[in-house]
This record gives sequence, structure tokens and C-alpha cells, in this order.
Amino acid sequence: MRYLVTSAEMKEYDGNTIERIGIPGMVLMERAALETFYALKEKGWALPGKRVLVIAGHGNNGGDGLALARLLCEAGSEVFVLAVGEEAKATDQWKSQRRILESYPVCFVKEWQEEAYDLIIDALFGVGLSRELSGVYEALIQKANEAPAIKVAMDVPSGLNCDDGRIMGCIFHADLTVTYGFEKRGLYLFPGCEAAGEVRLAKVGIDRHAFFEHTPSCFTLEDSLEELLPKRKKSGNKGTFGKALILAGDWNMAGAAVLCARACYRLGAGMVKVLTHPENRVILQGALPEALLGPINDLDEIRKSLDWCDLVCIGPGLGRSAEALAAFREILKAEMSVEKPLVIDADGLNLMTMEPDLMSAVKDLGSKGRTILLTPHPGELKRIWEALHPKEKPISMEELTCGLSSRGMEVAEKLSAIVVAKDARTFVCKAGEPVCMNLSGNSGMGTAGSGDVLAGIITAFLAQECHGETWNGKDAFLSACKAVRAHGLLGDKAANLLYEKAADLSEHQTGNLLGEHGVMAGDLIP
Repeated sequence: MRYLVTSAEMKEYDGNTIERIGIPGMVLMERAALETFYALKEKGWALPGKRVLVIAGHGNNGGDGLALARLLCEAGSEVFVLAVGEEAKATDQWKSQRRILESYPVCFVKEWQEEAYDLIIDALFGVGLSRELSGVYEALIQKANEAPAIKVAMDVPSGLNCDDGRIMGCIFHADLTVTYGFEKRGLYLFPGCEAAGEVRLAKVGIDRHAFFEHTPSCFTLEDSLEELLPKRKKSGNKGTFGKALILAGDWNMAGAAVLCARACYRLGAGMVKVLTHPENRVILQGALPEALLGPINDLDEIRKSLDWCDLVCIGPGLGRSAEALAAFREILKAEMSVEKPLVIDADGLNLMTMEPDLMSAVKDLGSKGRTILLTPHPGELKRIWEALHPKEKPISMEELTCGLSSRGMEVAEKLSAIVVAKDARTFVCKAGEPVCMNLSGNSGMGTAGSGDVLAGIITAFLAQECHGETWNGKDAFLSACKAVRAHGLLGDKAANLLYEKAADLSEHQTGNLLGEHGVMAGDLIP
């Protein structure tokens, strides 16, 4: 587990380290500069004779830059410092670093010099930026971006919103960002993260001891795919690995049912039963002979299946027909114990927002302790959020995607559910838990059917957890976090395999099957 912090959290932990733990701010500053210097040296960028420009603000991030300027000077670089802003407003630590530099041959310049630099260091704002950049700052960052030099950001690229990844007017485009203490959320959120380049975390003395009363509100998992998979008993059988019921696949949408059910089997579920449109029966029998089958328009079959299963997934390619709606109502009104989780995906979410009584029933089940897990993409989350806030002004997609984790958490709280808010960065949200941001995966997963595979993976992970006697739903959140990361890692493996395959083909055969461009949802499953 790695924590991803907001600007406010980082400032709190920095303050706690200095004031409550007792490590002086100048020590932290020196360690930040030293760790950055080591990173530059490892890259071969801190060499004697290199021309370096340090662009420094007058806050403590600028002080970090001044300390780095000294270290680069000691290493034999020709160092220039462009300090931007009013020196009278500089922090005490910045002033101390400025006095130290008076004994070193570092050249301070007052404006951009049209000269060639080998390396440009951004130490303008750090995490403290709270306004759009314009005027002299915008012009300076533009010149730096245009310069043919290696670019390094200290802590975060100037112009990045540390909380949501927005670009605050303009942004410094770094080849490397060395961030201190903890990684900041914005370094991994689009669009700003694309300006961060390679991100390195430097341990400077700010660590978990600085949390005191406030643990960070966001984390990400680091486990490998093998580590993520649910533990299996060697003495187990198809019954002990979970029985999953999947309601999926309208007429002409058999593929969604196949992808979801196949992924559920591949990730370890012992038995999978698919209730689908009768026209899909032959397709599913051919594509997935391991699955049990039944018609979705038979309420008696649904009731029997609910007695049989350990959990339910409803929605992939299900459609919004009267039969689908009746099936959903049957699932929600059935006398099912709290031990049987309910995963609602795709058209299940659409039906829920179209029918207020379904939304109320889901909320009621969640409040009674049933594990409810929703998997909305931004459009679906927008509809759910607006259905839960009928008197408020509708939100734009830009508002929603910039605040995806907070909107996801609001829905999770109101429906007493786990919400997997899907996007280029997916967030797993549950009331009372820190948000989990997933960093695995790639653009190739932005393709039809990828969500159906994710629904199957989540169902498989839960199936192997929830059938035991000790299940109480408390582990469902972590299971969802692991499933989302596994989904992304499978996408990464699929893209890598396509790159390797393309390398073995001649140019005319390769076509567009190059890594991320060629990934299809079905590639994740094998």
C-alpha cells in the first residue's frame, strides 16, 4: 500500500514533522535537495561543466531549489538562479539558503536569459499553488518548456493541482519529478500527470509518524497479480470456491455475458450460472460450456438460482427491457441473507436510475448490511449522483471527472454501498474507508467489453471470499480494490503481449496491433 496525499495533508504532515516531531525545516530542505541531486546524478544529468538554470519561487519549494543549486555548483555545474516574485515575502528558510549561496559562485539573474541550458530545475511553487498561473509565471514556464534542455520538477511540476490533476492555467513539462515525503494525488491524475514525466519518491524524513490523528484519505495498491489473487485451499472444490449468479446479455448482447462469465471463471470462481436472453443460449453453450444457463424471463428460475448462489452480478449487456426490469425487482425483493453480495454493473445501474423504487430498494438493502457494489463509468455515476440529488443543479461531466473520487464517495455514503468509479484512474469508495486509486492499466483498456471483464473479476474475487462461514462483508472493499488492480495488470499484460507479437511480424502484417492500440477486452481473459 502507498499513500497518495492532497496538498492540505502534505502541509499538515510537513508541519507535524517540524513542530511535533522536532526535525528542523532546514534539515528537511537539505534532504530534499540532496535526494534530488542523487536522482540527477544517477541519471547522468549532474555533471561538471553542465549549464543549469534553477527557477525558484520565494516559498520553501524555492528554498529546496536554492539548496540544490549549491549542490550542483559543488559538483562542478555552472549554475544560474532565476528567483521569481518579491524577495521581501520569502520564507525564513528561503532567506537562509540565499545567504548560504553568497559564498558560492552561483549567478542570480533577474529575467530569462536567451542562452542554452543543459538542465532546467522547476522550484517555483511545489504543493502550495492555489491559483491559475498567468502573466510573468505563464511566460516563464512557456519559455522553459520550449527550451531544448532536460527538465526536472522539485516535488510537483508548477501549474499542477495536487489534489485533482487539473492544470492551473499552464504547467511545467518535466522529464523527471522528484516528490518528497509522500506522493501527491495530482501526480497520477489526468491531464496534469502527463506533465510530470517519471515520478520518483524521495524519503526526506517525513513519514507515517507524522500522521498523528489524520491518516491520508487515499491510497493505492502495489501488489503483483499473483499476490492479489484470493487464497485457495488445496482441499477445495467447485462449491468451496464460490457459486456466482450472473444476469447478463440482452438479445444481440451475448458477448457481454460471455466476457463477464469467462472472466469470473478465469479468476477463480468455482461455479458460474448465467441467466440471459433465451436467444443467447446456443452462443453461450458454444463459447463457455462450463457455465450453467437459464432464461432471464423466468421468475421461478431466478428464485431457484438465488437460493443456489453465493452472490449475484447483474447488468452486463442486460438491456432495459421489461424482462430485465422484472428480474432486477425479483433480486431486490428476494429474502436473501446479508452474506450474499450484489454487484450492479452497466444496465443494472441504468435501470436503477430509471426506476426510483429500485434506487430506494438498493439503498434499503445497503443500510441493512447487504454488500452492494456499484461499478459506474462517469456517465453512469453522473446519472446516479443526479438521481440522489434531484433538487440540485445537474453537474457537468468536467465537474464530475475532476471530482470523481468525491462524487463516488458521496454515492457510496448515500447508498451504503461500495462504489467502483471507473475512468482512466478508477477509484474504489466506501464510507469510513480511505479512497483507493488504481494506477494499473493503460489506454488500450478503453475499449468495448473491458467493463464486462471487470465485473466478472470483481464477482470472482467476492465469490471466493463470501461463501465461507466467517464472511461478514467487511473484506468486500479490499476485495474490490484488489480486483480493480488485477484488471489493470491484466490489461498491461495484454498490451505487452501484443507488442511482443508485433515484433515477430512483418510490417504489412502488424497493422494496428501494436500494444495498447490493439488491446481487446477478450485479450485480458487468457
